[in-house]
Amino acid sequence: MLSRRRFLLHLPALAALPRVALSEDFPVRFRHKPVALPPTFVYFGTDTEKHVSRGIYISRFDVAKGTLTQPQLAAETPRPSFLAISQPIAGHRRLYAINAVPNASATVSSFLTDSATGALTPINQASSAGAGPCYVSLDATGKTAFVANYVGSSIATYRVHADGSLSEPVERIDYKDLRFGHRGPNTARQEVPHPHSVHLSPDNRFLLVNDLGSDAISVFTIDTADARLGEPKLFSNDRPGSGPRHIAFHPNGRWVYSINELDSTIDHFLWSTTSSHTAPQGMLTYTGQNVKTIALGFPVAKNTAAEVMISPDGNYLYASNRGEDTLVVFSIADDGKLKLIQRIACGGKTPRHFTFDPSTRWILCGNQDSGTVTVFGRDAATGRIGGPTQTVPIDSVMFSLFA
Repeated sequence: MLSRRRFLLHLPALAALPRVALSEDFPVRFRHKPVALPPTFVYFGTDTEKHVSRGIYISRFDVAKGTLTQPQLAAETPRPSFLAISQPIAGHRRLYAINAVPNASATVSSFLTDSATGALTPINQASSAGAGPCYVSLDATGKTAFVANYVGSSIATYRVHADGSLSEPVERIDYKDLRFGHRGPNTARQEVPHPHSVHLSPDNRFLLVNDLGSDAISVFTIDTADARLGEPKLFSNDRPGSGPRHIAFHPNGRWVYSINELDSTIDHFLWSTTSSHTAPQGMLTYTGQNVKTIALGFPVAKNTAAEVMISPDGNYLYASNRGEDTLVVFSIADDGKLKLIQRIACGGKTPRHFTFDPSTRWILCGNQDSGTVTVFGRDAATGRIGGPTQTVPIDSVMFSLFA
């Protein structure tokens, strides 16, 4: 039986828009006529090093039908492997893309979006302050940006000007500094620190950085007024060689789930903060709870876990596996524990990134090595996904962003 809390959490899902039948093993019924929703834009970041894709592409997505139009080039820019977008400012949003080239010439680019057509107009570029950037994020005010440099073993902070342009790096923090701990035991992948993500806490006071090379998550306080960071505190799962990659905050703001690339696991942490304005602290406490993302018997060495996301109702967690080439779905219990409920083929090869559409009725999965984006339907009540309902070709897709 459902607890009172989980019953109440399910009410919004039960009242959601009608679902569609996706396959014979995923039966659902129409109860009402579908509500017409306007199409929305999706931007795709691609790997340009193969000289096929040329930068950022754009499609329209029909939320009612769950269908994409054929992607068109929106901006020619080198290897935009991760994107972020601002809130609307004067009717327009700003899009930010890292240019993940593996040398010191790497940059982060800013663009103005056209609200009617989705077209991108370049604003400026700034140095990423390290080779091989892999993640960009904005704080809630939209006035500060952060970049993680995987190859360059560093992170950088930026001011965002009123026109959306980026300053040159305000701070560059070198993760080879001994205060960020020791390298992990995987000599092939953990030879140096590898900051893999820069993630804001729900209250916008802290920056969390997953370091794949040192098996640690560092937490900084943020001064958004001048784009500077406080002294870091380090936290880990006490499992060397796991390789923290990305995190997801639960909607309750108290649980953090970290996906580990190297051992294909997801860790459960408790998040807590102090209310002090002079010396606030953000703390991660490892619960000891972790789950495998790959099936029993699948070789760990042949898989790298990639993305992790949580449904807005807080009931389900989703992750992707590169190698096993699957999407996996876990239910989230009242105590935060994860239970596997589904494993489904991703519809291609190397699902580096996936995302919910704005209605959370659909999931878009970018399959980097098969050059496709697959669309899956999602049942909000059960958490399960079905499909793919559509497969769209786009070479070396690395990231998908709804706008």
